[in-house]
Amino acid sequence: MPNKQNNKFLNALIRKTSLSFAFYGIFCLMTVTSAQNYTRLGIPNSSVFPSSVTQTEVVATTHPYFSDLIFLSANAISFAPQFFVSEGIYVSTDGGTTFSGTDTCSGGPSIAFHGGDPGVAIDKDGNFVITRNGKIPLYGLYSHRSTDKGRTWSNAKAITNVELERAWLASDQRLISPYYGRIYAVWVRYSPPYPLVFSYTDDGGLNWSAVTQINSPTDRNYGGGIVVDFIGNIYTVWAAVTSTSPFTEKYTGFAKSTNGGNTWNVTENAFVTNGIQGVLPTKQNIRVNSNPQLAMDYIDGMSTPWLYVITTQKNTSVAGSDPDIIFNRSTDAGVTWSEGIRVNQDPLNNGKIQFFPAMTVDIYGGINVIYYDDRATTSDSAGVFLARSLDHGNTWTEYEISDRNFKPTPIGGLGQGYQGDNISIVSDNNFLHPFWMDNRSGIYQIQTVKIPLSTVGVSDKSPIAPADYKMGNATPNPFNPQTSFTLDIPALSDVQISLFDSRGTLVNTIFKGTKDSGVHHFTINGSNLSSGVYFVTAQMGTKRLTQKIILLK
Repeated sequence: MPNKQNNKFLNALIRKTSLSFAFYGIFCLMTVTSAQNYTRLGIPNSSVFPSSVTQTEVVATTHPYFSDLIFLSANAISFAPQFFVSEGIYVSTDGGTTFSGTDTCSGGPSIAFHGGDPGVAIDKDGNFVITRNGKIPLYGLYSHRSTDKGRTWSNAKAITNVELERAWLASDQRLISPYYGRIYAVWVRYSPPYPLVFSYTDDGGLNWSAVTQINSPTDRNYGGGIVVDFIGNIYTVWAAVTSTSPFTEKYTGFAKSTNGGNTWNVTENAFVTNGIQGVLPTKQNIRVNSNPQLAMDYIDGMSTPWLYVITTQKNTSVAGSDPDIIFNRSTDAGVTWSEGIRVNQDPLNNGKIQFFPAMTVDIYGGINVIYYDDRATTSDSAGVFLARSLDHGNTWTEYEISDRNFKPTPIGGLGQGYQGDNISIVSDNNFLHPFWMDNRSGIYQIQTVKIPLSTVGVSDKSPIAPADYKMGNATPNPFNPQTSFTLDIPALSDVQISLFDSRGTLVNTIFKGTKDSGVHHFTINGSNLSSGVYFVTAQMGTKRLTQKIILLK
C-alpha cells in the first residue's frame, strides 16, 4: 500500500462478536421484486473486532484440517494518539461465530517498521504465517510465524528488500503432493520491468527460498493470485496494465509450475480485460482496481482442475459502460480460457456499479463471489452482494448479504482515494464466511456474516452427466471433524458408501440407496470417531471405489 506509515499503538481490547442464528426465524430469506433479480438475506452482520482502529483490506484463510479455525488479517491504521499502519490479527475457533484478536501484529522489530498489506496462510502443522510490507528504511517483504494461533509472533524474517504492493500466499495441503506443507508467496516487484516474483518456505516461515522471477513482461504487472492443486502444481495470475497512470488493467497473465516453482510455463496474455483502475467519481473518488482473483475447483471429481478468475471490467463485449464483475474459466488447467461471463445480473448499462470481487469454491463445487454493489442504494453508496453458481459459472444467483449500506469515503493521508484495495471470502463445510470493510461505525471496520449454504441453494448433484464411476478426493484430508467427497455416477445405480477402519472393520454406513446420474456430494462426520486412518468405499453393483482418509483430533 503506497505512502503508508506507522508507529506504536496500544493493543485494542479483545472483544468477541457473535452471530445469533435465532434471528433466522425472524430474518428469513426475503425475495424482492423480480425486476431487481436478487434475493435479500436477512441475516444480521457482525463486526469482526470492534475497535477505534481503522481496518481495511481483509485477507482470510482456514485451517487445512480443522475447519472451525479461521485466521484473518487486515491493514490496521491508527491516527491518534500515534500514527501507525500494522497488521490486524483476528481468529475464530468456532467456525466464524466469534472472533478474538488484536489490531497489531506483535512480531518484532518495532511496530514503527511494520507497513501492513498482509498475506496469510496456515501450514500443515497448524502454524500461522503472515507476510507484510516493511516501512522505511526497512522496505521489502517480511514474514512472521505463530505457533499458538496468533497470540504471539516471531521476529520478522526478511524475504526481499525491494518494494512491493502485497504478497499473496497459498499452502500446499495435500499429503500426496511432493511439496506437502510448503507455503508459496507471489507478488509484483516494484522495479522495472515490474514482474511477478516468487518465494516459498518449507518450514512454516522460519526460512524462505531465494526470490525468483516468474515472467519477463513487456507491460507493467500488478496484483497477483495463487492456488495449489491436489498433486502440488502451482497456478498464478496477475494483471498487465497500461504504461501510464492510472495503469488500467488490459489483460490477465497466467503461469503454471509442475515442479514446486523451479520453472514456469508462462502465458503473458491469457485473456483480454478492460479494467477499472482509477477512481469512482460517484463514490467520493475512492480508488479501485481490477486485480484478478483466482480460485480452483478441487472437489468436482475431474482429473484436470478447473480454474476460475474474476475481474472488474467495463466497456467490453460482456461488461457494460459501468463496472461489472466478469468471470473467466479454464477447463484444461490454464491452457485455454473461456470468454467472459457477466456475474452480476442487473440490467446491462443501467448505471449501477460493482467492484472489489472476492471468490471461493465451497464443498459442493459452488462458486461464490462477493462484491460491493450499489443497486439497492444511491449512487454515492454501496452494499455487499453474493453471487453463487452451481454450474461452474454458466449461471448465477445473487443475494444481498449486507444488512445496511454505507457511503464509501477515502481515508485521508494514505494516497489518492484510498479506502482499501480488496475484500475476502472463505468457506468451511456448510458455511460461507465473507469479510469486507465498511464505515457504518464512523470508521472502516471489518464486517462479516456467517451464511449457511442451505440458505443460498445447495444442490446434491451437478447437472453434468459423468462418463464413468469415479470418486473425488476427500476435502479436507486429513480432517476434523468433517470431510466431503464427490461420486460420479453415469447412470441410475444402487449405491452403498461405507467407512472402514485400518483393520478393515466396518465403522459406519454413510449412505445406502439409489442415485441417478450426476456428480453427487457426500459428507463424513468424524465427531464420534477416534483419530486414525480410515477407508471410505463406494459400491455400485460390481464397481468398487476406495480411498484413504485421515482423522486428526
